[in-house]
Amino acid sequence: MTARSWGALTGLAVILGVTAAWWALALWPLDPSAPEWLARTREICFGAPLDGLPHGGGWVLLIGEPVGMLAALMIGWGPALREGLAGLGRAWPGRLAMAAVLLMASAGVAAAAGRVAALTESRFDPNGGPDPAAVVAAGRMDRKAPMLGLVDQHGQVVETGDFAGQTVLVAFAYAHCATVCPVIVRDMLEVRRTLGKQAPPLLIVTLDPWRDTPSRLASIAEEWQLDEGSQVLSGDVDRVELVLSAWQVPRSRNTATGELIHPALAYVLSPEGKITHLVDGSLEATLLALEESRLR
Repeated sequence: MTARSWGALTGLAVILGVTAAWWALALWPLDPSAPEWLARTREICFGAPLDGLPHGGGWVLLIGEPVGMLAALMIGWGPALREGLAGLGRAWPGRLAMAAVLLMASAGVAAAAGRVAALTESRFDPNGGPDPAAVVAAGRMDRKAPMLGLVDQHGQVVETGDFAGQTVLVAFAYAHCATVCPVIVRDMLEVRRTLGKQAPPLLIVTLDPWRDTPSRLASIAEEWQLDEGSQVLSGDVDRVELVLSAWQVPRSRNTATGELIHPALAYVLSPEGKITHLVDGSLEATLLALEESRLR
């Protein structure tokens, strides 16, 4: 086999290993004594509490990431990969290695399916969805809100300090998203409608500063039907990326298509400027988190 074939096989092995680690992080049962950073990483990446299932955005991340990497490998290294697999199949060590990989993959899929089935059965709710109180409890936080310094649809620079003394909702979305983002924007606006005059300001930070430029924010706000108390924020690409990292927002961008894989998440900020809760944007859980944040 050629060096390119070995390179393609190595790339495939890396993708399989990363996928296995990704799914283990999302679904492997965590002991109550597990490090807090590990549980928090799971919550941020997949929206999963200690023993819960990922939310919708988490599943998009789990499935879309390996599919995207495999597609990129096939586009760039397809012939070499096929040559490498054929070469492995011509000798018994190679056939044994492929059989072992298939066996481990099958065992992993079966274990994941069993884990999902067990969790689904254990948290069955006749009204649908996880218990909002459990979502709020899993997402409790206590840390200072990071910087913003981004521009809104009116051309004004927005900082978290502008909202001192107010409870604030901060969500993350982008205009070209057709899956997670429309849902979280809709739910955040529904929270504001439900609370009426007591509704907190809503800040939606773009995940896609390459396309959601400041000049486009007014049309995005109109498309999302944002009300007067809601702002969509963007800025220079480097600045937005710095903000997203400071807010610990997981995202993966396909540089060829511009599409992003990301979880659905929103933060509740207290009047003192601290992040008190991470939520998935669902109406009941967000309302509970807001009430709890006000009482702190």
